[in-house]
Amino acid sequence: MCLFAQAASATTFYVDVNNTNPVPPYADWSTAATNIQDAINVAVTGDQIWVNDGIYSTGGATVNNSPETNRVAVNKAVTVQSVNGPAVTVINGGDQIRCVYLAAGATLAGFTLTNGLDDWFSYYGDFYQDGGGVYCESISATVSNCVISGNSTGDVGGGADGGTLINCVISGNFALEDGGGAVWGTLINCTLEGNRVHDESGGGAAGCTLNNCTLTANDGENGLGGGGAIGCTLNNCTLTSNTVGSWPGGGAYYCTLNNCVLTGNESGYRGGGACACTLNNCTLTGNWAFDEGGGAAGCTLNNCTLTGNSTGHLSPGIGGGAAGCTLNNCILYFNPSTWGSNYDSTCTLNYCCTTPLPASGIGNFDADPLFVDTNEWSNLHLQSDSPCINAGDNIYAPAGSDLDGNPRIVGGTVDMGAYEYQTPSSFLSYAWAQQYGLPTDGSADYTDSDGTGMDNWQKSFAGLNPTNSASILTMLTPVVTNNPPGLVVTWESVNTRAYFLQCSTNLEMKPAFAIVQSNIIGQAGTTTYTDTNAIGNGPFFYRVGVQ
Repeated sequence: MCLFAQAASATTFYVDVNNTNPVPPYADWSTAATNIQDAINVAVTGDQIWVNDGIYSTGGATVNNSPETNRVAVNKAVTVQSVNGPAVTVINGGDQIRCVYLAAGATLAGFTLTNGLDDWFSYYGDFYQDGGGVYCESISATVSNCVISGNSTGDVGGGADGGTLINCVISGNFALEDGGGAVWGTLINCTLEGNRVHDESGGGAAGCTLNNCTLTANDGENGLGGGGAIGCTLNNCTLTSNTVGSWPGGGAYYCTLNNCVLTGNESGYRGGGACACTLNNCTLTGNWAFDEGGGAAGCTLNNCTLTGNSTGHLSPGIGGGAAGCTLNNCILYFNPSTWGSNYDSTCTLNYCCTTPLPASGIGNFDADPLFVDTNEWSNLHLQSDSPCINAGDNIYAPAGSDLDGNPRIVGGTVDMGAYEYQTPSSFLSYAWAQQYGLPTDGSADYTDSDGTGMDNWQKSFAGLNPTNSASILTMLTPVVTNNPPGLVVTWESVNTRAYFLQCSTNLEMKPAFAIVQSNIIGQAGTTTYTDTNAIGNGPFFYRVGVQ
């Protein structure tokens, strides 16, 4: 005997606010429900609910013993979808109740959610107290192709709380606390515009992951920071004209930003573009801060381009481009400030193109980066003869692509800035080659210009002078020391490179050498390192390399 199990097919239900003959179970348009909640109540998991054009401002339900009422409570894993999209299909909270609650696995598609209110006047009695437009029970609740506008909450997530939001417009929402637009969600291809918070942070978004999103003109008001976003991870996003009052991070605060564009954001304190963030492959242009760090403050920036940022207004500002930041492989140019144009004295720069030349750090130079077009910073790609080509350090290069989505390392060595020049003619550092009058067409790459046995590419990597045969990387004889006990190892070096030191006690071993120390910052002339493990008669064999 054979047994067969077959899943029941999904049932479709219909909703039309203008229908004059609603008859359960609302199985066709002629008997469609007149409010969405009635159709949800007769549906089961996996069913589909189609909603015709109209404004849905009646009906409601509570969920999970909460006192809060939702205009629509999708309390099971069903799909609720409009027929003709958000322009003609509206769920209206009437400035009294939340628009939509979405259970795990539920989908809402093609609606405008407006005038939802998670009433902050009942702050101490509310259960969720967040998500004025939509509250999602889990990340598996999906909101797609929706407009979430003009909603508010007395806690967090004026527009949306949680869930996965795809191709949505989130605009003009308000939260008393965090996330005027959205909080704790995953947002994909969404626009967040004109949202605001009052007491806390994240005018646009808080605690979210945002992919390919645009955040524009969101406002942190008098909150704690992050006019555009706080505590978020932003990938391939654009942050424009976001503001925060006398707090840090006009564009972003305590965020990680990968391949993002930050333009025209403002802070009344510090970090006009970003504050306390990590930024990879980003451009920061035209941002402003009242006190310090027009582009960024207190951030770590890798392969970023900062230009046209500024500080100060009624009082002097500090660090037009960056203040208190660590910058690697960055271009930091044309950022005016009363004190500390481009950067302030508390910044650490390595392999950066900036002016004035930093007093410390390695691999920096002050030549003009030669952008394609600096008119309103419209094109920050590198010209074919830019000194920034092949002039960075691969150690600091972020994984993945550059800001254009192109390969991050072309020509063997990463470029400085957010954009990688894709067709370099030479493998040499262009800044290094230009310094010594060498061509950058590739003809000099493997030429031994001074007869030292090292070609120009090797000398470029080591930071040596290709026109001086005395400029070589060689080791001196180690010296025994008793305080502390060990061997003092010395080698000729430059102060624009970092080195690693290796040691062997038996050259017949495989591998023979092991790392003693890496990331040893080079000194002008010679660099020394004391190997306190080299005790006794040895033998000890050393070799040094450029990192």
